[in-house]
Amino acid sequence: MIPLAIPNISGNEGKYLQECVETNFVSSVGPFVTRFEENVANAAEAKYAVATSSGTTGLHLALTTVGVGRDDLVIVPSFTFIASVNAISHCGAIPWLIDVSNESWTLDTDLLKKSLHEETEKIEGRLIHKKSGRRIAAIMPVFTLGHPADMDAINQLAEEYHLPVVVDAAAALGCRYKGKNVGGLSDLTVYSFNGNKTITSGGGGMVVGNDKKLMDLARHLSTTARVGEDYTHDRVGFNYRLTNLQAAVGCAQIERLDEFVNNKRKLNAQYQKYFQGCKGVEFFPMASWANSACWFTGLLIISDSLPTVPDICEKLKEKNIGARVFWKPVHAQYPYRNAPKTEMLVTDNIWGKILTLPCSTQLTDKQQLKVVEAVKEIIL
Repeated sequence: MIPLAIPNISGNEGKYLQECVETNFVSSVGPFVTRFEENVANAAEAKYAVATSSGTTGLHLALTTVGVGRDDLVIVPSFTFIASVNAISHCGAIPWLIDVSNESWTLDTDLLKKSLHEETEKIEGRLIHKKSGRRIAAIMPVFTLGHPADMDAINQLAEEYHLPVVVDAAAALGCRYKGKNVGGLSDLTVYSFNGNKTITSGGGGMVVGNDKKLMDLARHLSTTARVGEDYTHDRVGFNYRLTNLQAAVGCAQIERLDEFVNNKRKLNAQYQKYFQGCKGVEFFPMASWANSACWFTGLLIISDSLPTVPDICEKLKEKNIGARVFWKPVHAQYPYRNAPKTEMLVTDNIWGKILTLPCSTQLTDKQQLKVVEAVKEIIL
């Protein structure tokens, strides 16, 4: 079986885990947690980092830290994994769903600008969504498939409307925007280290940023908002810390970050080379200002004369090749059917046509060629 995406744990993972066992540091206190935070901050080119138990808890923590609360609205693309928007709901807030652009499959900044101009108003210093009467509390771009959003345009709108920006960069560690790393381009940025991510700790996340006050608050909230040693707590906090065991795996993984991201980009480039000229298919976008981390790669099946993506996946499964359909957008999910939203011209056009193909960092050239030949046999 050639799987879709599995961890590459052929480095120092075992060594570091054994060190945890020998020193008895297995819970949320331990040297690997601190080391992993420092390593991720350095990799993201951010000043500070706070480790969390998952990417979703990281998003919830970050949104809470910038002041998102009950009945607020948070701007977010509909084309994302539902966990992004669930983090908004965990704050008691509601998503305002915006379409993505064809250029990047990330937040459509022209549509966002138009929506803010036409559908909001300032009342007593608060930015209010006219139709719902709710306060707009933040913008949350999602770096789809490891591809950054247009952060200059987003930050310009955020400054104009006095909104904090929390980036869901779950699978984007290693990406670049206009030649820059992205960890310091927003108020807070959140990464995930779930099992299928390029860098994994088995589970876990990380909030990074440059604002010490914000990051200190995030750390405080993530550790049950405890003050001192006498079990005094000054806010409703969370038990969101990463364990030393998970951080040990993360430390081993991040030692190979450049290798893993380069392998992902190589796989993406080779798929494009192999499928160049095939009728009825297109490739995942790469904006001129972006260098994606290429978390997943694959094809956009645009011709109605070709088999559907689920049919292709089923036929590949019969050939012992893992492939998968991609995210069903949030506006099509039952819990968010009544959320405010824009037209979804791009999202509705692409989401059912995306075919993700095997892209583990240890995938060999021979295995990739087998995948390509199998796909071509099905679609040509």
